[in-house]
Amino acid sequence: MRIFIDTANIEEIKEINAMGFLDGVTTNPTLIAREGRNYREVIKEICAIVNGPISAEVIGMDYDAMIDEGRELAAIHPNVVIKVPLSETGLRAIHSFKQMGITTNATLVFSANQALLAARSGASFVSPFLGRVDDISNSGIMLLEDIITVFDQYSFPTEVISASIRHPMHVVECAKRGSHIATIPYAVIKQMIKHPLTDAGIEKFINDWKQVF
Repeated sequence: MRIFIDTANIEEIKEINAMGFLDGVTTNPTLIAREGRNYREVIKEICAIVNGPISAEVIGMDYDAMIDEGRELAAIHPNVVIKVPLSETGLRAIHSFKQMGITTNATLVFSANQALLAARSGASFVSPFLGRVDDISNSGIMLLEDIITVFDQYSFPTEVISASIRHPMHVVECAKRGSHIATIPYAVIKQMIKHPLTDAGIEKFINDWKQVF
C-alpha cells in the first residue's frame, strides 16, 4: 500500500518526505486555506518536493469552471492529479479529463455505487472518506471492502485512495483490505511511528550505555 500525506503544509511534507516512504500528497481547498497562500504556488512547491501524484482540487462546481481550473492546475506539473467532487457534473468532467489525458481523483466518495460510476467514467483514483462514513454510524472499512471487491472483480485500473483517515488502526485496516493507497494526516503519521515499547527500549539502551561508558 502506498502512503500519501493529506496536507498542504510545506514543512510537514518536507519532514515526512525525508523519511523515505512518502509516495504522494493530497490537498483540498480547506487545507490550502489554512496555509493562507496562493493555491497554485503551493501546488507547484509540493511538486518540487515529492515525486509522486499530487492531488489538487477544483473549486468551481459547474462543468466549465471545473474544466478550466483542471487544465490550469494540470499545467503546473505532470504529477498533478485533478481532484473532482463526485456529482453528475463531476462525472462529466472526469470523463472529459480522461479524454484530454489528464489524471483525476474522484473525491467525496461515500458509496460503492459512486466509486463504480467514477471508475467507469475514467477516474484514475477514487477517494472514499472512511472517517466521515464512521461519523454517521456506518463502517468506512466495510465501504472500502465493497469498493475493492468490485474493482478487483472487473480489473478496473482505477486505484483506491483511502481518505479521511482518523487514527493508526484505520491505516492497518486499509492495508489489510488491499487499499492501493492511504492518504494520512501528518499527526496520524507521527502516531504510526511511535510506540511506548520502542521508547522504553531506546531509553533502556541509552541508560545501559551510560552506566558502562
